[in-house]
Formats: sequence, C-alpha cells, structure tokens
Amino acid sequence: MQLKVLAFVLAGGEGKRLYPLTHDRAKPAVPFGGKYRIVDFVLSNLVNSGIYSIYVLTQFRSQSLQQHLADGWQFGGILKNEFLIPVPAQMRAEGKEWYRGTADAMHQNLNLIEQSAPDIVVVFGADHIYRMNIREMIEYHQRKQADVTIAALPTDKKFAKDFGVIEADQSGRIIGFHEKNADAPTIPGDPNRVYASMGNYVFSTDRLLKMIEEDHEDPTSTLDFGKDILPKAIGQAEMFAYNFNRNKIPGEEPDKIPYWRDVGTLDAFYDANMDIRAISPELNLFNREWPLRTASYPDPPAKFVFDDENRRGQAIDSVVSGGCIISGGLVRDSVLGRHVFVHAGCQIEGCVIFDNCDIGRHSKLRRCILQKNVRIPDGSVIGYDHEEDRKHYHVSDSGIVVVEGSRTPIPISTITV
Repeated sequence: MQLKVLAFVLAGGEGKRLYPLTHDRAKPAVPFGGKYRIVDFVLSNLVNSGIYSIYVLTQFRSQSLQQHLADGWQFGGILKNEFLIPVPAQMRAEGKEWYRGTADAMHQNLNLIEQSAPDIVVVFGADHIYRMNIREMIEYHQRKQADVTIAALPTDKKFAKDFGVIEADQSGRIIGFHEKNADAPTIPGDPNRVYASMGNYVFSTDRLLKMIEEDHEDPTSTLDFGKDILPKAIGQAEMFAYNFNRNKIPGEEPDKIPYWRDVGTLDAFYDANMDIRAISPELNLFNREWPLRTASYPDPPAKFVFDDENRRGQAIDSVVSGGCIISGGLVRDSVLGRHVFVHAGCQIEGCVIFDNCDIGRHSKLRRCILQKNVRIPDGSVIGYDHEEDRKHYHVSDSGIVVVEGSRTPIPISTITV
C-alpha cells in the first residue's frame, strides 16, 4: 500500500532541566556523542524509515538548531516531495501567541497538513536519544485500522510515578491514561511493568484535524496531546499502543531491545554519553544499515602523538571525534567532540567534552562536561573537590561539573571599499 506520510518534529523544547547546556540553545540542539546533536536521532529515524517530508517546529533559542539543520539536513531540490523545513512559531492564531503546547503547535500549522493532504501524519519529539524503525509503527497503525497509535515503552512499575502511563487491553487498544500515578495499571500479562508514553504519535489525518480543532475550542484545555487531546479521545477514536520493544532495526541483532533514553537532566545526559563509549554499547553508532546522520564538516582525522614513558598520547574506552589531537595526555572513559586539544600530562577521566576545547598541560579533569570553546589553564584540577568546583562552575546533584565556554564566532563576508 502506498501511503503519503507527513512528519512533524516538535523541536521547540526549552530544556530547563539541562541548564546550563541549554543556556544558548534549545534542548534538541545540545551536542551529543562527540559529533552529533540530540535532534539527529529523530531525524535519522525518519529518513532511515523512508519518511522524507518533514517539518521541524522550532521555538526557544532556535538559532543553534537552525544553523545545524542548515549545515546537515538540507536534502531536497529536484524532488519537491522530499524536504526538511524548519518552521518557527508563526503566530497564525487570533491571539498571535507563541506555541502554548504540543497541540497548539500543530494547530498553528494546520495549513501545512491541509496543503499536502497526507494519509498519515507522524508527530515525534526531538528530545530523546533512541533508535526506531518508524515504518514498523506505521504498519502496525494500518493493521489495527487505528485513528491514533502511540509509541509505548515497557518500563518497570516503580517508575510509573515519573511518566504518563498508557492503559491498554490484550489487543493493544488504549482504554485509559494515567499521569504520573504510582498505582497505574500494568501491561496485560506483565504485572511488573507499565506502558510509558514516549510522546511519539501516528495519526490518521482526518482524525487528527478533528481532534485538534475540537481541543482548540475547549477553553479549559492546556493544548497538550498527552494531557488533553488523547485522554478525551478514549471511546471516540480507535487508539492503540505500539510496543517499542518489538521494534526491529535493520543491522541489529534480532533479539536486541531497542535503545531509548530520556536525557532531560544533566545526569541522564551524562549517562547516555557514557553508554556509547562502552566496550559493547547498547546504542550502536557503527550500524551502517541504520546510520546516525548529522552535519558533515571537513575535519581531519584524530591524532595521537608521543610515546614516551611519562608522555604518551592515548585514549582508552573513549569516543574521539575528528580533528582531535591527544598530545601526550591520557583520555579514559570519555567522549570528545571535534577539534579537542589535549596537551601533555593531562588526565581526563569520565568526561564529555564538546567541540573546540583546549585542555592545558598537566590538567586533571574527572566527571566533567565541557561546553564548546572551553580553555582549561595549565595545571587545572576540576572534578576532585566539589566544594571548590562550586565556586567557579555548575555542579549537578551527583557531582557532574559543567564548565561553560565562549560563543563560537561566526565568520561573515567582507567587501572591498
């Protein structure tokens, strides 16, 4: 069956809990895994699934995100049905307001749906680190003849208080929603787990338009899919939960459970970065059948120099991106972005370092996140004395030290006068 599919990526997240990483950028634009941004995961999932008509809805501090999309995600041209277009809040509604919720973001862009008349609309968030074959979810949606299908993550019951929980019957039909309820119903046949909503949806177009319009006319609505539109649709629309654990990614082991992480806090963000540098990582960045796409830059290869007894450039159990120079220093259990310079005598352990950082000689860093363009003076010690660290840096509850850098300069053109 040929289906016209239109995708909306909700990428306006402010990311307050990720501060200070979101001081100058929206959450989807936060760097991850050395050379990527968080938004690259949902966009790669869509493109790898054969979905090429994509609108990215932006809002808070969107410049960094817009620049990244321009650098890495401009595909289109000859084939007009293949595009990725950023869409800022256009204030098309009567009140001329910013997006007030996920449903309002869609309501303000109903014209984009009406103009393309798709069979299916997929609405996905841009805030999570995960791999997903969205084509399988759409196939499930069609088999069930559903109006709405929600991606559901089987989660230990003890975490029910932290999520919006989907209540479903044996067939997968949704019969209830429970917002952060410790006593939420478990998965049929699995008394130890609940279905946590992933905030990823597949809609039949006619039903989506009807639901959004009806919700917009409700003065009591908070204009949110999870809190308003979907709970009100129970009994009125055919709604099904799609078990994310059954999703199969080409190139992965058949019995491998799909990877998904909510990186909403500094600690969760740090842990997800640590996942990828493991010897056998749960998130496989080396799967050529399901590539993680991003902006491509003309970076030189990473380089490791010096092999003296007390001056040896080496990286162990780490991810090192292009343009890095490890000059007689030791990097262990860390993730390095592009063009990081580690000078002689440095010891870097369990760190996440963004692009263009320079680590001075004989410095010691442990469990740090370095933002872009940080310059660490020679002999610095960070991450070993949290009382001292708090005088200069942001320190999370678990002791992760965030060092802020300077803004990246943007070259502009010149004229001769």
